Amino acid sequence: MDRAALDAAIDHSAPCGGWCPAGRLAEDGPIPDRYPLQELRGGSYRERTRQNVLDSDGTVIFYFGRPKGGTEATLLFCIEKGKPYRLIDAGEISPKRAAELIRTFVSEFDIAALNVAGPRASEEPRAYPYVLEAIGAVVS
Repeated sequence: MDRAALDAAIDHSAPCGGWCPAGRLAEDGPIPDRYPLQELRGGSYRERTRQNVLDSDGTVIFYFGRPKGGTEATLLFCIEKGKPYRLIDAGEISPKRAAELIRTFVSEFDIAALNVAGPRASEEPRAYPYVLEAIGAVVS
């Protein structure tokens, strides 16, 4: 999910960044250097998730059916820290409509740094193409 949002931003020359776990760890191996992420030294996936919530002005949380795992943790961090968030049920809402909802969210909360969260590609194969399209429409 994170990479889909980063790829959309990179494809449209939009600024992007954020935190990744120490060692640039990802489930498919090290995160390539083309992604402008900072390593959270000594940080785990959970700590990276928390830091991305803290350093953003708001978070868009994509999910299919219900938030779970790291996606649910992101939601709980947003609530705990009082940060604005927008839930998008990607199983029910088209990417085009999601982009409209995100634009409204960004405008309503004056968001300059948007955090994008959702399920891992290995857990939800529809996530990458959906987020690539939705975020691509937002940043184009």
